[in-house]
Amino acid sequence: MDITALILLLVFFSMLLINVPISICIGLATLVSLLMHIDFTAATTTIAQQMAGGIDSFALLAIPFFILSGLIMGQGGIAKRLIECAMALIGALPGGLALVNVMSCMMFGAISGSAVAATSAIGSFMVPEMKKHGYDENFAAAVTASAATTGMLIPPSNILIIYAIASGGVSIAALFVAGYVPGILVGLALMTVCMLYAIKNKYPVSARLPFNLVAKKVTAALPSLLLVFIVIGGIIGGVFTATEAGAVAVLYALVLSVFIYKEISTKSLPALFLKACETTAIVMLIIGASSAMSWLLSYAHIPQGISDFFLQYSDNPIVILLMINLILILVGAFIDMTPAVLIFTPIFLPVAAELGMGPIQFGIMMVLNLSIGLVSPPVGSVLFVSCAVAKTSIHKIIKPMIPLYFVMFLVLMLVTYVPAISETLPRILGLL
Repeated sequence: MDITALILLLVFFSMLLINVPISICIGLATLVSLLMHIDFTAATTTIAQQMAGGIDSFALLAIPFFILSGLIMGQGGIAKRLIECAMALIGALPGGLALVNVMSCMMFGAISGSAVAATSAIGSFMVPEMKKHGYDENFAAAVTASAATTGMLIPPSNILIIYAIASGGVSIAALFVAGYVPGILVGLALMTVCMLYAIKNKYPVSARLPFNLVAKKVTAALPSLLLVFIVIGGIIGGVFTATEAGAVAVLYALVLSVFIYKEISTKSLPALFLKACETTAIVMLIIGASSAMSWLLSYAHIPQGISDFFLQYSDNPIVILLMINLILILVGAFIDMTPAVLIFTPIFLPVAAELGMGPIQFGIMMVLNLSIGLVSPPVGSVLFVSCAVAKTSIHKIIKPMIPLYFVMFLVLMLVTYVPAISETLPRILGLL
């Protein structure tokens, strides 16, 4: 292994093990490794330049907007209406509450673009509700965590915007549209597990609601769901860019939450704005540090070496793509999605391209893969949030997570080896 890569890995994981923040781990590992090539002044100057260049992107302006809109939606009564809508539609099926949990997380994740927000907003209501009706609290927490990750695929999604930048300019609109079918497939796979689990454990089935009540609940949720059509429709139709769509999402969420639902007072808005600024600062620091590390990897010719290794090891696309997926799953268990996408896209995308995989399919595969990392110990942030909501522990939630891991991996394999799953919809809409 190249000495630069060895030092980079050693410093990075050493600091990660002692709970140093991920952005500091990336930045210091990059600095120490770069000092092998140039002096301290040149190294710090180069890293500063790369960090500044990494966040100097118009497309990244969409991220603070979508972060703010997600925070507004989380407190604006939208989650409650989505849960009631899902309950009215599928609550009477076997495992109804679990299915409602999955569907609500999918809808809220699609609107907010945040798996953590979906876990917190939906889980805080659905986990106690499932427990009250006899469901195991660890199973309820596992369902919430795994279902919340669908928001990473179903747009608007911040991580897809980051991948578009890391890949060198893949269409954000095409990525957004490509995420729908895989995201829905993951949701349906999780629902299947929930139904089988409920039948096996003889969980109670809710009474079917009359049609007029169902229509009332669905109608109440329509203003919230309309946001998805406004944002995605506007991007696909060329009405506005992804960045402008983020601003539209904030404005719509404010009007909906403050003036229509009246769940947020104007006095609470400064606190939401401050939280959005804090989250944005953390994300941008990670993006900047990851950009510097990506530059160092390229400077040391590490991506080319890894690409050559894979292609020399085997010329079988099935084997190589499986190896890439297994590596990314391992990476996702230790590193958050944002740095993982920024660091590993330049490494693995050229390998995938050599095998004939398009950048859209690879991006969806990578995001789905790393979404599994969000619910995998030891670092999975969504898993920790779900445990906190359910007041349980990681080791208790792992057993009910196993069948959910399995079906998520199954969908990942389908996305990996069947290009049509992620590419058909963008092609139909003329985005490919």
